[in-house]
Amino acid sequence: MSASLPRPRVGVWLIGARGSVATTAVAGCAAMAAGLHPPTGMVTETPPFADSGLPDLASLVFGGHDTTDCPLPKRAEELAADGVLPHGLPAAVAAELAAADAEIRPGGPARGDSRSTEELIAAFTADIQDFVRRGQLARAVVVNVASTEPAADGAALPPSSLYAAAALRAGCGYVNFTPSTGLHHPALAAVAATAGAPYAGRDGKTGQTLLRSVLGPMFAQRALDVRAWSGTNLLGGGDGAALADPAAAAAKNAGKERVLADTLGGSPQGEVHIDDVPALGDWKTAWDHIAFDGFLGTRMVLQTIWQGCDSALAAPLVLDLARLTLRAHESGIRGALSDLGFYFKDPVGQAPSALGEQYAALVRFGQRLRETA
Repeated sequence: MSASLPRPRVGVWLIGARGSVATTAVAGCAAMAAGLHPPTGMVTETPPFADSGLPDLASLVFGGHDTTDCPLPKRAEELAADGVLPHGLPAAVAAELAAADAEIRPGGPARGDSRSTEELIAAFTADIQDFVRRGQLARAVVVNVASTEPAADGAALPPSSLYAAAALRAGCGYVNFTPSTGLHHPALAAVAATAGAPYAGRDGKTGQTLLRSVLGPMFAQRALDVRAWSGTNLLGGGDGAALADPAAAAAKNAGKERVLADTLGGSPQGEVHIDDVPALGDWKTAWDHIAFDGFLGTRMVLQTIWQGCDSALAAPLVLDLARLTLRAHESGIRGALSDLGFYFKDPVGQAPSALGEQYAALVRFGQRLRETA
């Protein structure tokens, strides 16, 4: 495609489209496209990806599913009042927020919904296909940024898996940024194996686990024996409330523990605890206590504290993943995008757990996309 010709518009269909992460991503994309803010935190805006043919931020069109009815402009105002979005930004990108809100459809299944699994998947598929058709979009990617659901129990498909099935049925790429089941359900194994579009996930790596994926390899490479690794998360907002459910917290913690097991070669003593603190809102604090042995058995301790805004950490990654998956789809790549493991606690396919190795794989993926641009 000639550099002088505008690239076609492409869609980003968000599951949990009125949540904090989705609202921040939509507002942030509009702000960057208008030149109001720099693309801080977006890896796809760094030099290794400059010529990879990624869709321009201005070409992204947003829509999605949600079970709530708070309009995006109102949600953005709430986030600005909490310090998540810059003051004045909701007003500056009000038109873009309203346009995205007009493309949000009711999610589900709601309490008392009598539709069968097939009927729900068909309805969600139709919503996505209608979005692509009406917007005259070249293609779309479905990104799950909804609150964490409990681990799947039994044969029934949980909501995240219904949306995942709908995404692939609609011919779209799929990204699961949550710890929820999504395509990992056994009933969807055949669907994933024969997917005509690319997919990636699971569980975005934004804070505590990001740090673990750096520190774990450090201890292993320096031959230091980690005896115990304990952690605590203090969360507010919707994620904190969702993770107050022990089953949902267990799904979240599985990825955190897996990173340590993979990078250290075994699981040290200690657990991760998640506490819901509503007063924190969209902000979170993660504390880790690492007990390790050095030369001649000398006992030492490393403690870390990570304090951040969950939505501001997640939103640029969501935009990165949407652009990379859309570009992969355009390039004819299908199936599991294991090279995007840099972004996840529990990557699909065969991927390393150490952040440095994951970044190298991501850069190689950018080169692969560049060769087809």
